[in-house]
Amino acid sequence: MPSLSTHVLDLHHGTPAQNVKIEVFHQQDGELFELIKTVVTNKDGRCDEQIVTHESWKQGTYELVFHVADYYKEKSVTLPTPNFLTTVPIRFNMTESASHYHVPLLVTPWGYQIYRGS
Repeated sequence: MPSLSTHVLDLHHGTPAQNVKIEVFHQQDGELFELIKTVVTNKDGRCDEQIVTHESWKQGTYELVFHVADYYKEKSVTLPTPNFLTTVPIRFNMTESASHYHVPLLVTPWGYQIYRGS
């Protein structure tokens, strides 16, 4: 059954990133991206619910927008003005209706890595 999850790891502090706002968008057949959900990470850097479940899944392109500058400001990290990273948008395709997609973000105020996890 298709589903989507994520988690965010703060490499600057070496901890899961709690209270990161993530906007979830979907695009189907080349249409404009539509905001389908906004979630916030918990103390483990994960979302309390699946971002996309088999009931809400639609084939197409998804985008997760992680609001990292807001997170680091909340953590009182001294950032340059303007911040180097404000948001981290990750765009990917979900085409396999029988697959779980896990898209973790490893982030610092100056860089990030993303991958398809399990």
